[in-house]
Amino acid sequence: MIVKLRHRGPDGYGFYVDGDVGLAHARLSIIDLAGGKQPISNEDGTVWTVFNGEIFNYVELRASLSRSGHVFGTQSDTEVIVHLYEQYGEEFVHHLNGQFSIALWDTRRQKLILARDRVGIRPLFYTKAGGRLFFASEIKSLFAHAAIRRRINLPALGELFTYWSPLPPSTLFEGILSLPPGHMMTVAAGQTRVRRYWDWRFPESGAEDNRRAEECAQELWALLVDAVRLQVRADVPVGAYLSGGLDSSVVVSLLKNFTDTPLRTFSVRFEDAEFDEGVFQRQLVSELDTRHTELICTSADICAAFPKTIWHTESPLLRTAATPLMLLSEKVRASGYKVVLTGEGADEIMAGYDLFKEAKIRRFCARNPKSTMRPALFRRLYPYLSHSPGSSRAYAHKFFGQGMERLGQPYFSHIPRWRTTHRLWQFFSRDALNTLGDWNQFLEIEKILPEAIRDWEPLNQDQYVEAHTLLSGYLLCSQGDRVCSANGVEGRFPFLDHRVIEFCNNLPARFKLMGLKEKYLLKKAARGWIPETIRARVKQPYRAPDSKSFFKQGESAEYVAELFSEPRIRDAGYFDPNATRKLFEKCRRGRAIGFSDNMAFIGIFSTMLLDELFIRPSDREKAVVTQSNALCGQEDKVTYAV
Repeated sequence: MIVKLRHRGPDGYGFYVDGDVGLAHARLSIIDLAGGKQPISNEDGTVWTVFNGEIFNYVELRASLSRSGHVFGTQSDTEVIVHLYEQYGEEFVHHLNGQFSIALWDTRRQKLILARDRVGIRPLFYTKAGGRLFFASEIKSLFAHAAIRRRINLPALGELFTYWSPLPPSTLFEGILSLPPGHMMTVAAGQTRVRRYWDWRFPESGAEDNRRAEECAQELWALLVDAVRLQVRADVPVGAYLSGGLDSSVVVSLLKNFTDTPLRTFSVRFEDAEFDEGVFQRQLVSELDTRHTELICTSADICAAFPKTIWHTESPLLRTAATPLMLLSEKVRASGYKVVLTGEGADEIMAGYDLFKEAKIRRFCARNPKSTMRPALFRRLYPYLSHSPGSSRAYAHKFFGQGMERLGQPYFSHIPRWRTTHRLWQFFSRDALNTLGDWNQFLEIEKILPEAIRDWEPLNQDQYVEAHTLLSGYLLCSQGDRVCSANGVEGRFPFLDHRVIEFCNNLPARFKLMGLKEKYLLKKAARGWIPETIRARVKQPYRAPDSKSFFKQGESAEYVAELFSEPRIRDAGYFDPNATRKLFEKCRRGRAIGFSDNMAFIGIFSTMLLDELFIRPSDREKAVVTQSNALCGQEDKVTYAV
């Protein structure tokens, strides 16, 4: 099982066995390179842990615990976990500032504890088979055990083809569950209990922080300074991603002005000007004088590396954006770096996405639906899209008018997006649709929403839904942890420090979205620290070429055509062969239009790859590489897809 995770931890293996309980760890050595090997225990060996991630405040926790009489044998952040548990029991997790998935075994109480960080940066999966509980950081590790079945979870696929990811705790595989962000599982005396220990919370409408914007901006900046200070802690060099936008620019500026970390930055660029942000990246590199490396990603690169992306994400995708980031992390590792800071999370906590502006306009229009002027506001959105929903008045009316009958619902903001994605259901086979039955996207999302959400400001409702769907289920997974860990690189996210989140959640909505100006308070706080052209720049989401990456002069790569062939589609059983063939031909001829066609192509294609790599891996050998690993003195043959 642990060998399957060697890409996450290429620096060594460690094991602990206590009767029927076994812990294993693949190490990515970042703190205490010599002494931080896991599993690690307390002084008398009664509490053991393995964990993936970092505890950023371990220095302060160690000092406090030492004053309470705890004795440490290493300088690692891992050892803090076992002593915190001794001191506080299951409440230890509240003291952690970090990103983590933790497994802790208490030998005296015969109790296992699994815990996942507050926002879901690090993954943690589990399943039961043959009367035993198995858990791991990735699902492929679970599949190493013969007792665990491999079957696609069709209801979860239906959710992904609506919300972009399954709703927790479901995964794309039957019987495999994900421990949700901010949750803890305890297993003792044959009983399993899962509970939430943290969540995104917002004040009731009218009870927000009422201080002046200048004062709040100063506190936000101070929190970000401290978040970066904690997150550069490492015994190896720390770099940063630089996209050319506000968020990564703020992180790099904080590195330059408030830490002693040498400025080493990395960015991805595209040969297609529609997606490339190189001019802004180079501007900041010049301004901050960073040592910079850029990856020029071509469509051919995306085509070649996409199967490997699916192997690591363990999930279908609806766009290719994860692949360039995986290739970038490879460049980071080759440059001698294991840790990078990124700007991920700023859009969620400071209302940076167009979706938030769109919802605000839609609510504004709903108050006077007969107005001929208000719909013109939609043309101010999506200036970076060649096929913007606001470019045609008729299409804008149809697109943005969706879901008006649910204006008062807390998920109102997301209805147009979900309905657009939900159109992918038209490609499901009849058998798949029969299995899905009368599934309802609104009833399902309501199951994960707290009762208090209806007392929050509309923007705060929008942020909660975004944080519990796209952020945790897709961005932090498929575009975050998985594509970094694929190359033994750790991504860190200062904007997702829980103190920063809690502060921003308590701000008035206008400090986040002032009119149609996103991230108002962050931009105010960053004045004077980053170039004005970047500070005032309109948000441009990171995107990559989609379906056209897999066709050259009207011809597709061989493996693409094979997975879209009628026999292969029919044999898998997920999709309708006739509808899928028409979509393939449309994309092959370069006639894919907008999000719907591209999402459908990438969604179907990646699902077929998932089936190929995980459900029937023995059928074909063409994409399998055999490597040898010396493990516990034994030569162990290992196969994995690339």
